Amino acid sequence: MTHVTSAPDAESLFAQYSGRLLRYLSRATGEREVARDLSQEVFLRVSRTAIPTAHENQLAGWLFKIARNVARDHHRQRRRRPETDLGPASEGTRDAQQEMALALKQALATLPDLDRDVFLLREVGGLSREEIATACELTPDAVRSRIHRARLELRAVLTGPINALRQARIRPLPHTRAPR
Repeated sequence: MTHVTSAPDAESLFAQYSGRLLRYLSRATGEREVARDLSQEVFLRVSRTAIPTAHENQLAGWLFKIARNVARDHHRQRRRRPETDLGPASEGTRDAQQEMALALKQALATLPDLDRDVFLLREVGGLSREEIATACELTPDAVRSRIHRARLELRAVLTGPINALRQARIRPLPHTRAPR
């Protein structure tokens, strides 16, 4: 149900969207702590500007457009000042869930920026096509097309890691002698 909101404030937007925004930024950056900082930056910017009175889906699009811009600014700054990556713990200590999370992070990094943003806004942020169109300045049809393309590319990239994890799970256990 879409309705017109009357003069929302930053606090009500925070209450309504903070969880979705944090999930989106976590996937967009790959780091939970960075996402928390960027989420605060988004709501700081929202508190400093006039919040438009609009339909709810346009308001969500407006808010996630700010989040997308904050994430893009963050990525630009990181490219200018690369950090040394200490990397995860040794590969032998990662479990299947960590392996899949790493594979997903790497697969998302292969997508073009706009396709990745559109995909994350839909799948992680839970936005509608219209809200994504507002956030990314696209038409709803272009959003649909980009989501489809991103899903196909992710499926192609993730097929190998998923199959490898499945094979690892069904390996037979080494034979041990049963106690007599």
